[in-house]
Amino acid sequence: MRRCITTVNNITERENSQRPENCVLVVPDVEGYRLWGSDECDVVASQVMGWNRSINLTVSPLSDPQGGVRGGLVVLEDISQEKRMKTTLYRYMTPSVADRVMALGEDVLMVGERKEVTVLFSDIRGYTTLTEKLEAAAVVSMLNEYFETMVESVFHCEGTLDKFIGDALMAVFGAPLPLENHAWSAVRSALDMRRRLVVFNAERVRQGQPELRIGIGLSSGEVVSGNIGSQRKMEYTVIGDGVNLSSRLESITKQYGCDIVLSEHTYELCKERIRVRELDLIRVKGKMEPVKIFELLGECSEPIDRKTRTFLDLYTQGREAYKAASFDLAISLFNLAQALRPKDKAVELHLSRSQMYLLRPPEKDWDGVHVMMMK
Repeated sequence: MRRCITTVNNITERENSQRPENCVLVVPDVEGYRLWGSDECDVVASQVMGWNRSINLTVSPLSDPQGGVRGGLVVLEDISQEKRMKTTLYRYMTPSVADRVMALGEDVLMVGERKEVTVLFSDIRGYTTLTEKLEAAAVVSMLNEYFETMVESVFHCEGTLDKFIGDALMAVFGAPLPLENHAWSAVRSALDMRRRLVVFNAERVRQGQPELRIGIGLSSGEVVSGNIGSQRKMEYTVIGDGVNLSSRLESITKQYGCDIVLSEHTYELCKERIRVRELDLIRVKGKMEPVKIFELLGECSEPIDRKTRTFLDLYTQGREAYKAASFDLAISLFNLAQALRPKDKAVELHLSRSQMYLLRPPEKDWDGVHVMMMK
C-alpha cells in the first residue's frame, strides 16, 4: 500500500500555493483515492497532490476503557529540512555538536553574531614541489588521506571545520556554539595534528613516499560569525582580525622554522597549561598594533631533556638582551644557543638582526618590534 500526503483544497487554490494549509492522508484505490482508514472512495484524483517528503510515520491504536479498539492515531512528522541540515552539519562538526546546534534552531547559523573564538589555520609545506610530479589521482588520494586524519583532530577537540583552501585547512573553536576553553581546545587540536602527522608520515615512508611537513597558526579574538555568501551559494564561516592573524601566523612558521605558532592572545588564555618559546614581537602588514608570537613546544606536563632546557634558557636570555638593545650580549648568548642547535631559524634570525643593529643602531625609541613586510 503506497502512502502519500495530499490536499483536498480546490485545485485552483492548490496551484497558487506551494504548500497547502489543510492536508489529509489518502491512499490509492481502484476508482481513485480514499481517506486513510476509510473504505469509501470519496476523494477524486483532481483533489490529490503528491509531495516528496522525508517523514516519521507513527500509528497508535485508540482503545476504550474495556480494551476494545476504537480507532487509530496517525502522526506524520516532516523531517526533510532537519535531515538536510544534519547531513550538512555533520560535514563540519561532530554529531554531538551538530545535535546541540539543531536543538537551538536554524537561527543560530543564519543570524550574524560576534563571538570570542580561536581560529586555526594549517597548510602543507612545499605542496607545489611535492605534487608537481604526481598524477592527479595520486594528489587527490594523498590530500584525502591527510585531511581525514587532520579533521579528526579538529572534531576530537570540539572544533568546527570551516573550510578547505587547496591544501590548507581552517577550523574554528567557539562557533557556532560557544566554548569556554576555546583556546585550550585549539591548542590541543594543533598538538594532536602534530602527533597524527608523525603516524601519517611513518606510513608514507613505509610506502616509499616523501614525508609531509605542515605549518599551523593559532590566534584568539572576536570575530563575526554567520551564513555568508550569495543566494546561489552560502556557507557558515567567521570573519575578522582573528582570522586574518591566524592565517598570517601559519605563513610565518616558515620564516621561524616552527610547525606551530600562536599569538599572545591565545597564549594568555592557556599559558598555565603549555610550554612555549617567545619568537618575536611583530607588526603584521596592514596593522599598527604589534603582537607577540610564540612557538608551541607542548604541554607543561610533558618532560623536556636537559639539553633542550639549556637551549631554551640561552635563547630566552638572548631575547631579553636583544629587546634591551644589548646586541653584543645578545650575539654571545645566541652563539651559545646555536652551538646546541645549529639549524634553528629563530636563532639565525636574531643573530642576523643583532649583527645588523651593531653596524646600524636602531632609533633611541626602538621597541624591539619587527615589521613583517609580507603577508
